[in-house]
Amino acid sequence: MLVETDAQTLERPGGDTPRTIRLHESDNVAIVVNAFGLPAGTTFPDGLRLVEFVPQGHKVALADIPEGGHVRRYGEVVGIATQAIPKGSWVEESRVATPTAPDLDALELSNRVPAPLPPLEGYTFAGYRNPDGSVGTKNILAISISVQCVAGTLDVAIRRIKQELLPRFPNVDDVVGLTHAYGCGVAINAPQAVIPIRTLQSLAQNPNFGGEVMVVGLGCEKLVSERLLPDGRDAAGDSGVVRLQDERHQGFSMMMDSIMAMAEARLEVLNRRTRETCPASELVVGLQCGGSDAFSGVTANPALGFCADLIVRCGGTVMFSEVTEVRDAIHLLTPRAQTPEIARALIREMAWYDAYLAKGEADRRANPSPGNKKGGLNNIVEKALGSVAKSGTGAISGVLAPGERVRDKGLIFAATPASDFVCGTLQLASGITLQVFSTGRGTPYGLAQCPVIKVATRTELAERWSDLIDLDAGRIATGHATIEEVGWELFHLILDVASGRKRPWSDRWGLFNDLTLFNPAPVT
Repeated sequence: MLVETDAQTLERPGGDTPRTIRLHESDNVAIVVNAFGLPAGTTFPDGLRLVEFVPQGHKVALADIPEGGHVRRYGEVVGIATQAIPKGSWVEESRVATPTAPDLDALELSNRVPAPLPPLEGYTFAGYRNPDGSVGTKNILAISISVQCVAGTLDVAIRRIKQELLPRFPNVDDVVGLTHAYGCGVAINAPQAVIPIRTLQSLAQNPNFGGEVMVVGLGCEKLVSERLLPDGRDAAGDSGVVRLQDERHQGFSMMMDSIMAMAEARLEVLNRRTRETCPASELVVGLQCGGSDAFSGVTANPALGFCADLIVRCGGTVMFSEVTEVRDAIHLLTPRAQTPEIARALIREMAWYDAYLAKGEADRRANPSPGNKKGGLNNIVEKALGSVAKSGTGAISGVLAPGERVRDKGLIFAATPASDFVCGTLQLASGITLQVFSTGRGTPYGLAQCPVIKVATRTELAERWSDLIDLDAGRIATGHATIEEVGWELFHLILDVASGRKRPWSDRWGLFNDLTLFNPAPVT
């Protein structure tokens, strides 16, 4: 875990006793655990008395906080009191100002690198080995497009492929389109165009797609189709591209015939893939949170962090992301970077995003959503400190710019925006084959390209959304499970899902978000 948890706050409950969670001995606030909150006059076993109603997950002052005083949670300053906040009061958003972000020029670099985690051996999953050495958790035909103009055509083709071809290839899980809104009407040579182009190139090579790259293009777009192929051709010896404007296409039916023929050739190759036993070191797992609340950094994210440590101990790869949800906790991460070069790469991504936001006349304070605040998060500082709990306790072994493919094992920071669907798209491009998504407010988010395991921060959500949530981490807050127990449960669930033995709810329902490119370059 990133922070120590006061064991006294996690004792097993008796009845509906008023309960709070305080995460660090220096904290002067705690969050209310009880569902629906607690009314004024509620007295806790330690003598604390509420002077007003405090909603579930929101902070109560454990001591008088003067105007201008620090509000402390996670052992860190998460706010500045804009007015006096008496003991027992609700530390509501309007009473707290956002602290200044850590100075990137004053950060400690690799001076508290954690010792290597003890190896964890003997864990395996049933995955799909690829010619390049990577291992997938699904067997999918993915068809890229070079420009949004052909997205509708590809949708028609995929419906036909699923109906007419896919039943003949039982070992192939699905056919998906890697569609997007890029490719033309864009400043293709602008410096930041490298991000969407690199993302599309990397997406096509995700291990769940078996190396069978196929592109449908138009013919007049700025992003020429061949740029999306690994080397301009594919293993089948054809071009890898169906171009709709080719003169050989006499109408829409012939375009469909070309797409169907190329898809069939790739389905035949993918159908020969079979699951085989692979060590857990071949896992590439992405971690993300969305619809976060004040429990995220108490229950689900620390459990994800514990699980991340287990995967790293197995020799596997774990990615955490979301720059604006790391920025205010960056001072806790650069000391953990394995080398000063990795620490400086972390700083580089923070600085790039600071400049990107400034150019748009915004800053990281724009991140928390209304739902985040309703769930008890006052500001981005508090949100970030809970978010980075997903990173566990190990050394950070690599940093990826947006859309870069993963090169290293271990704990990797993959720079992305915090937007759920943009982050998911970029993590897929970086090579995740499975994602774990924690949520406190709830979201039906899912990805067709890889399994998504949904973890609830609160038992109330897990029970209300029992057919959308795969794992309840809220038991940590009520004392019915420990962080370690839920972390191990998640680890075994990952192995089962990666092996195809279990399907997360998003797969069972077919609940999938569209891919969304991050494009900071100009649109012409």
